Amino acid sequence: MIDFKNPSFVKLKSSPEYGRNVEAIFIEGEKTLGAYKGVRDGVVFTNKRIIALNVQGITGKKKDYTSLPYKNITAFSVETAGTFDRDAELDVWMSGLGKVRFEFKGMSNILEISKFISSFAL
Repeated sequence: MIDFKNPSFVKLKSSPEYGRNVEAIFIEGEKTLGAYKGVRDGVVFTNKRIIALNVQGITGKKKDYTSLPYKNITAFSVETAGTFDRDAELDVWMSGLGKVRFEFKGMSNILEISKFISSFAL
């Protein structure tokens, strides 16, 4: 399980092909809206939920899939990248879980992420 007591998950960079790593747990009608990868771990935003993938062990064969349904989001905050600070951040408060922070490096489209979270959580 991802350590949600440490609110920062991992620095993420857009990686459309990373979404294939979680397709095995998709339910009927679920599709990838955005995929972001750290070193080995990553996050996939679907039309149903946020899936955080934690790759474990030396070989990386052990994987932890954490599903964060949009319906459990009570609030969220987006901080866009600036001129000198090129990273963006997404804070999500989940009922029963607390705050989870996703940090995006580079030119991630954080406002697009905010739009599809809004369309499902509001």
